[in-house]
Amino acid sequence: MNDLFSYLGWAFLPQLATNFLQSLFYSLTIRAGDPKPSPGSPKHEKHRRRIQIVVISLYLAFTIFEADWNLRRDGDFYQALGVDHDADDKALKSKFRRLAAQYHPDKISSAEARENAEAYFVHLKLASDTLLSPVKRFAYDRFGPDILGWRQCSSFQDYVLRGFQLLAPYYIGGALFLFTLSVLGYLDGGSYWRYLSTFSLFTFEAYTISRPYFPPISSKLINPFLRTFTSHPPLLPFQQLILARKTGIAIIIALARIGPLLRTPEERAAPNSETALLLQVDRLEKISKTTEIEAMRLLALDMAPFAGDEETIKGVKTQLQNWLVENTIRSDKEVRDAVGRVVGKRRTDAPHGARGTM
Repeated sequence: MNDLFSYLGWAFLPQLATNFLQSLFYSLTIRAGDPKPSPGSPKHEKHRRRIQIVVISLYLAFTIFEADWNLRRDGDFYQALGVDHDADDKALKSKFRRLAAQYHPDKISSAEARENAEAYFVHLKLASDTLLSPVKRFAYDRFGPDILGWRQCSSFQDYVLRGFQLLAPYYIGGALFLFTLSVLGYLDGGSYWRYLSTFSLFTFEAYTISRPYFPPISSKLINPFLRTFTSHPPLLPFQQLILARKTGIAIIIALARIGPLLRTPEERAAPNSETALLLQVDRLEKISKTTEIEAMRLLALDMAPFAGDEETIKGVKTQLQNWLVENTIRSDKEVRDAVGRVVGKRRTDAPHGARGTM
């Protein structure tokens, strides 16, 4: 449900924010009494496009930040116990014993504090039991705390199969949602890249949840980078998948909204691809005419020294015509084939210049 509200926000919030910011921009940059650009004018539309691009980019950054902040706020079982993702059973048991001795409810005197300590102790016990079970640890790393409610799963295969059963409806629903937005006109253009990105994201998630080890992009790139250059805690595969889902969908929608804003007014006015193609043809025709005029001008400059000498100019034109004809004939495919056949019939056993060698 939260994802649905987030995606719907892409359809309405940038538009509302653009209206507000454009009004604020004019109130700050135009003096009182001076006329403002009227809606629909080229200047008004140019300002609106630029503000929309900024708003959509900021909303994209906020969406990614919000998804990451929610993950950091929720934490994970490894952070609760204070151990690394590759901690063995001995380290897990040792850490849990120390935390249990410190936060056991029997050691808390206040009733309210005891209730909080009891809830925290139960959370620590659940984290320890989950990570000490190889099967549950495998499932937790890939699917998160949702696996605690999967009662009928007891093996690696059961958890993977259940994960795929939940994965397919999510992506089918996401594809239908994107298609609906396209039909409603909120995603203009870029359909190929949109569906290619969705398929790539699905492939990455399917690979991640079905491998017995962390994907290389996680263990060799993302987490080492976070440990070395940031204070961000390392991410488990299920956390990376959550970020990838929300970030991928947000980027797809953002690019689909920004793409039309980067087009020329003629391209935006084109109702379909055929009209856009005609515009390109007209543009090429204008370029060719300009090139032809420039070529004639250069030719006139080259003939300037012979101005008034009609006989010389006539001779130059005749030689140029002969050169063009000769080069045209030489470059003709049929002529070259005929010459090749004649040369191929030459007598190779006779001296050069003898009759029949040409």
